[in-house]
Amino acid sequence: MRADERRTVHTQFAPEWLALRERADATARSEGLLDTLRDHLDGPLVVRDLGCGTGSMGRWLAPRLPNPQHWILTDRDLGLLRRAASSLPVPAVTVQRDITELTAADLAGTSLVTGSALLDLLTADEVEHLAEACVRAGLPALLTLSVSGRVELDPADPLDGEVAAAFDAHQRRTVEGRALLGPDAVAATAAAFERRGATVHRRPSPWQLGPADAALTGQWLTGWVGAAAEQEPDLDLAGYLDRRRAACAAGELRAVVHHEDLLALPDISAAR
Repeated sequence: MRADERRTVHTQFAPEWLALRERADATARSEGLLDTLRDHLDGPLVVRDLGCGTGSMGRWLAPRLPNPQHWILTDRDLGLLRRAASSLPVPAVTVQRDITELTAADLAGTSLVTGSALLDLLTADEVEHLAEACVRAGLPALLTLSVSGRVELDPADPLDGEVAAAFDAHQRRTVEGRALLGPDAVAATAAAFERRGATVHRRPSPWQLGPADAALTGQWLTGWVGAAAEQEPDLDLAGYLDRRRAACAAGELRAVVHHEDLLALPDISAAR
């Protein structure tokens, strides 16, 4: 959920955008964390996917886990839940609810909690609640593709830094009383799990976009610049966006949009 998705977890996301970004997401996610995760999984699995969207996390992760699996897809958007359930390569059920309200009791019987492009949409209290629920239930959590606040564009433009700073501020804004974590989300989540005795592993998972990704890059640019302009309306970014779009259309623009993946492994002996 990036620039043009920068709303709260209580709103809907366009399936077209989720489909457009799925290949870049799949390429970016850290395969290395899966080696560590597999060592902590045994037997048939029940996987709870938080904020599942159209199910891209399940389509990526399920074939990479050797265990028999059953997925519980959890989201507020009923339309997305239906799309996700029909496209997973393993059996799945859907649960329509607010993921920020899940407790350890709700997670009983689960083997793994996962989510993608989620953490930066949460507040500090919400990641504390998530960590508490997972650790109390003794569950590993694999949470991927959280923005880290870094973007690299080639060729460079004098306004790149101002746009990036304004966008990051937009991600940290307060919406309906919720102060979003934005680029601070992974650090806050790691700290929340570690305070509860979990071992946390973090790995970079950048989008690396080139000429073959022009459609995605163009949509991402529109959202990225639009959020920056919303945050800093005094910035004149119309010409900047035109230049960037033209370079993208000409196959001359490359972008690295940095994200981070997190794997938290609770101390089972300390789970309550």
